[in-house]
Amino acid sequence: MTEIVKNDARSEPTALDRRRVRIIDANLRGLLIFWAVLLGLFLVLMPDAFSRGTTYQAMMLQIPELGILALAMTLPLISGGLNLAIIATTNQIALLMGWILTVQMPPGAAGLDLALWIAMALAAGLFLAIVIGLVTGLIVSFFEIHPILVTLGTMTLINGISIWLSRGTTLSGFPEPILAVANSGIVWVPYSFFLFLFLAYAMHHLLTRRPLGLHIHMIGSNLMATRYSGVDDKRVQVKVYVISSVLCWFAAIVMVSRFNSAGADFAQSYLLITILAAVLGGIDPYGGFGRISGLVVAIAILQTISSGFNLMGLSSQMTLFLWGTTLLVVMLVKRIWSGPGPWQRWRAALSGTARRS
Repeated sequence: MTEIVKNDARSEPTALDRRRVRIIDANLRGLLIFWAVLLGLFLVLMPDAFSRGTTYQAMMLQIPELGILALAMTLPLISGGLNLAIIATTNQIALLMGWILTVQMPPGAAGLDLALWIAMALAAGLFLAIVIGLVTGLIVSFFEIHPILVTLGTMTLINGISIWLSRGTTLSGFPEPILAVANSGIVWVPYSFFLFLFLAYAMHHLLTRRPLGLHIHMIGSNLMATRYSGVDDKRVQVKVYVISSVLCWFAAIVMVSRFNSAGADFAQSYLLITILAAVLGGIDPYGGFGRISGLVVAIAILQTISSGFNLMGLSSQMTLFLWGTTLLVVMLVKRIWSGPGPWQRWRAALSGTARRS
């Protein structure tokens, strides 16, 4: 049945589908051109500072945590949903692993004993991620409550539990093997950057080569048609939120490695930035369409802007202002280009005039 649905869905794309694919392709090309122009601009303005290897090393150190969180946001977006609990989930997973490694683990643990404690902490964090994703997915799919309301509730619940259990304090002092994820690497490329690239490729493979990826696109494009085609949409939605939470587990590992600490209020500003990165990268906020390649380029663009402004000594508020402006401009351009609206009639009228002349 899966193959039949897959072949039918790919053999007869609608005109709207083809137009959206063209828009996504054009969006990726535009992002690559914009990124190249941005790099060239900063190289001209700051030839010494922006040409150093340490600048790009710092960028690759900062990209993974935001990039992995953006991947965790992208999958629900493509399915027509949203996961507002990714930051809260990441922080609670980090706190659980931190509690095991800094409170429960004996101070002198080394060798095989240390490896077992680290494995226990990682397994506990992964289990918690799966539980959170499973509960979220079940509520969204089987009770058919809007994902915004569900994930807003789980975000508030998880934040409350994290603050109550940690008393608002941070846990620090992680073992060296955990810190090596972000602070060591091959030549000058951190291991965490390779982890981000691997996860991005894995999500790309899932969305473009696996039946589950096709079903996620179908649900985001047209839920009712997907149900009539024989796809178990409830199971697919549960898997979407489980995978999203597992990606939060990877983000938690990267965050505790980079900061050597865990807290309930870490990275709160990343929530809206992940949505910005996804939309800028060509992910349709209404669901059904988008590519991971565009998201990766969008993450690189946002980090380039942030690093460039930082090197120029500009305020971080200016970076947020530019990011917000970029999101509004991108949404307006996409709306004008894809319609429907009066601008579509203007474009059609102009095209007809050009043909008659």
